[in-house]
Amino acid sequence: VNARSRSFGVALSACTPPASGGPTFELGETEIELGVGIHGEPGRSRSTMRDARELAAVALDAIDEDMPLSGDVLVMVNGLGGTPLIELYVVFAEIAERLSGRGARVARSLVGDYVTSLDMRGFSVTACLLTEDLIRLWDAPVQTPALRWGR
Repeated sequence: VNARSRSFGVALSACTPPASGGPTFELGETEIELGVGIHGEPGRSRSTMRDARELAAVALDAIDEDMPLSGDVLVMVNGLGGTPLIELYVVFAEIAERLSGRGARVARSLVGDYVTSLDMRGFSVTACLLTEDLIRLWDAPVQTPALRWGR
C-alpha cells in the first residue's frame, strides 16, 4: 500500500499545538502553504490563495508527478482539523473530475477529518493505485470508532 500511495497537503492556516500556544508557522492573510506535513510541518512552498479547482490541480499534479495515476484509485480527501466538510467535498469533486480526465477512476473514496493537524485549515489528498486484492481488502468489514462498513 505504501508503494502505491502518495499524499499532498495544502494549508490555509498553521496549527496551534497546545504546548507552544502559538502557530507552527506564520502565513500572511492571502498566503497558503503547499505540501505541508500532517503534523503541521511547513510545506514545499508558499503561494497566494487559490480556488478549490486550482488547489486540487496542484495537489493532484504533485502526486501524479511522483506516481502516475491510472486505473482504479482510492482517493482520500482529509480535513486537517479546521475545514468544513462541505469544502472537503468541493475538493473531492474537483479531484474526481481531474482523475476522470486523466483516464483514472475513483473506485473507492473517503472524505472527512481522519488524520488532523489540530486546528489547521486546509486538506490533504491521498491517492492509492488499487489492485483487485487491495479492493477486496478495502471492502472487508470494518468496525472502528472512525470507520464502519460491511457488517
